[in-house]
Parts: sequence; C-alpha cells; structure tokens
Amino acid sequence: MKTLWVVRHARPLIETDRCYGRLDVAADAQATHKAAETLAQALHPWRDNIKLLHSPSQRCEQLAHALKALEPDFIAKPDARLQEMDFGQWEGLRWDEIGEPAISAWAKNLGSHAPGGGESLMEMLDRVKAALQEAELSPQSQQVWICHAGVARCVQWLQQHGLQQPKSADWTLPAPAYGQWLQIPLS
Repeated sequence: MKTLWVVRHARPLIETDRCYGRLDVAADAQATHKAAETLAQALHPWRDNIKLLHSPSQRCEQLAHALKALEPDFIAKPDARLQEMDFGQWEGLRWDEIGEPAISAWAKNLGSHAPGGGESLMEMLDRVKAALQEAELSPQSQQVWICHAGVARCVQWLQQHGLQQPKSADWTLPAPAYGQWLQIPLS
C-alpha cells in the first residue's frame, strides 16, 4: 500500500508563546537525532522504495540530514510546498503582542484571511494539495514529508474535505507531536 509519512520536525529552539510559522529557527539537536533514529527504524522495511521531501526550513532540514546520516541511500530534497503557513508580520511575535482583535479577525474568516498579511489557509491548502497530488502519482510506495504541524493538518483536511473552505470550528485536526508522524494511505 502506498503511504504518506507526514513527519513533524523536532522541538524548535524558540519560546512556545511565539508565532513562528515560517520563521527559520533551528530545532533541538538531541531531539532531532532521537527523532531520526526512531524514524529510520520505522522506515527500514521500505528503505529501497522511499521518496523523501522536506520543508526548506532549518528545523526540517536538520531532521532530513540526520535521517540521511543514518540511511545514506535516502535522497532528501527540499520542497517549498511543505513550508509552514506564512504569518507575515506576525512572525516572531508573541501571541499576546499580536492581540485579540487581529486573531479574532483571522478566526472569523479562517480560510481566506491572511494573518499578518502573509498567506491564507486556502493558499496553503492549494500548495499542499499540489504536493499531495504529486505524491499520489509517484512510483515510490512510501512518501516521507518532513514538515510542520500546519502541513499535517492540511493533508488531513484535503483527504477529508478536499478544497472546501474550513471554518475555525472545523479546524481541529490533530498534528503529530514534535519528532513524530502520521501515516496516511494514498490512493
């Protein structure tokens, strides 16, 4: 069965109360190494039939390189479609600095509002959909994406709802914990 492994990077080295979407921050090196070891063991049975893509962000690239160090035959390629949402001017700010009015405006129109002047959720869904369609057509049975919580939620939304515009109350999809993954069957 063709499977998409949506892997979340290890814990980033940034305060948890900050909006860090596309902010290029490193991940904890020890947690990254541990995540790579666990992932390499899980992927081992398919190691000859894997396509590995990663977000170009530093925290995802670290995990891709750590995995490649354990499995030298893996070829890891960056893919900009796997980036986290672009929060524009909100990037790096504490959530309380952004303020309730701005966050409420986004929540009222979750799909088409671009938080901080960055990227709307529908724009993000469009780019993740393009990557997902490519994964479905790939000859490799195992697709591995090292990416972000937002991308994991987008993949699940697209599989359940297509490009239907989400509302805030609907956007409750789980994301893997840092260094963990979801396995999603592909058609």
